Amino acid sequence: MDHEAVRTRISAGELVGRRSDGIDRYLGIPYAAAPSGLRRFRAPEPPEAWARPREAVAFGPTAPQLPYTGATAEILGTVRIDGDEILTANVWSPAGATRAPVVLWIHGGALERGTAALSLYDGTSFARDGIVFVSINYRLGSEGFSVLDDAPRNLGLQDAVAALHWVRAEIAAFGGDADRITLMGESAGGALVAALLAREDTRALVRGGIVQSGPLQAQTAKRGGRVTRRLAKLLEVAPTRAAFSALTPEALLDARRTQSAGSSPLGGAPGFQLILDQDSLPRSPQEALADADVPLLIGTNTDEYRLWFPPAALDAIRPSQLLLARLALRIRAAAVRAVRADHPGASTGEVFGQLATDLLLRAPATRVARARRAPTFLYEFSWPSPVRDLRAAHALEIPFVFDGLADPETAKIAGTTPPQQLATAMHAAWVRFIRDGDPGWPAFDAQRTTALFDGLGDGPIVGPQRRTAAVDLLPAERG
Repeated sequence: MDHEAVRTRISAGELVGRRSDGIDRYLGIPYAAAPSGLRRFRAPEPPEAWARPREAVAFGPTAPQLPYTGATAEILGTVRIDGDEILTANVWSPAGATRAPVVLWIHGGALERGTAALSLYDGTSFARDGIVFVSINYRLGSEGFSVLDDAPRNLGLQDAVAALHWVRAEIAAFGGDADRITLMGESAGGALVAALLAREDTRALVRGGIVQSGPLQAQTAKRGGRVTRRLAKLLEVAPTRAAFSALTPEALLDARRTQSAGSSPLGGAPGFQLILDQDSLPRSPQEALADADVPLLIGTNTDEYRLWFPPAALDAIRPSQLLLARLALRIRAAAVRAVRADHPGASTGEVFGQLATDLLLRAPATRVARARRAPTFLYEFSWPSPVRDLRAAHALEIPFVFDGLADPETAKIAGTTPPQQLATAMHAAWVRFIRDGDPGWPAFDAQRTTALFDGLGDGPIVGPQRRTAAVDLLPAERG
């Protein structure tokens, strides 16, 4: 594969990227200053300009994070790149593009893992199809989502806000149209997309949003701050910016490792969450998305929980534990019966897992789709992976959306013979939505129209949403 240097100029200075097979690629571009030193636990600041041409041929440093462990580490890749300059963007653009539609991809990882440098997030397939593709890193874990007494909230979200403003200001230099930006994210990335759409100021900057398996809730500072308070107690410091800034990122990660040790499906350590905050997130996305006047593509995978809970953990869940969990989460017995009816022969652990999937993802997505007036396109991904009985687990749709089945990382989660026709169909639908605001099937309506991607044909099966009884019986989560 031949590479040639290609140049463009943005506000901060000249960039030198690489052109290959008609696609320009610029990597590791700072969209904000390094959040280190005096900038730790503060809102993002503009990047410093550079005088000489800057090489943009390698991904920037990854945010401090712990690697995946156990069975999850065998399925989801991890990349570590050392350095402080973690707030960077990457751009793939069709060579010679002018005013092309743009997509901004935000990676997932439970708000404490992940990076845009993963090979599965390569934007080549989108650029090949006429889209300017942008991906970003943002602060994670304690650095990005701590709830401290004297520090801004939702710093990782504020990083995404800064990145979106950077895209609006600079994307024309890469051939993109600043008035045709679509947000796209999976899991925690989907949650951040929903949060950006929930804010009036950032929603006004985009044409639409794609939320793949993204939680839509934001919590109160009291509830969402449990992880921070427990970390502070473990470290024997106050939950303040001064105290946390005095600790190295490694010390915070070590404490998080200790805090998470021994977690189980029914007794896990509290996780990092988006926080309701007047300055950074005034309304919960689940509520605000009802009023968002932009097209939305939103959906979930049939068996999300099978990535979160290994088979052995599911097998260990007893009926008494399911009962206690149901009572704690205010889940009606009728919802449990509905899940059992929809999944004949399911074990107690599988019933628990499906309830967790529905409560966290499917029910909120459905409520949003029913409440919205703007075009909303619902999908379900149901193709079952042959790997580790994952079935249609969380994150499995990503290599299909990116049309990246040839990537070696795909085999870890989708096996060695995933159906190319499914990748072709999903990727084409996503491209259509980014380009036109319509993925190619009817919007959600009174018949609960949904596109089912099962991999059995050349396109999705379009019809009424499946397994609605349990979803409709579940309570809305409170902040």
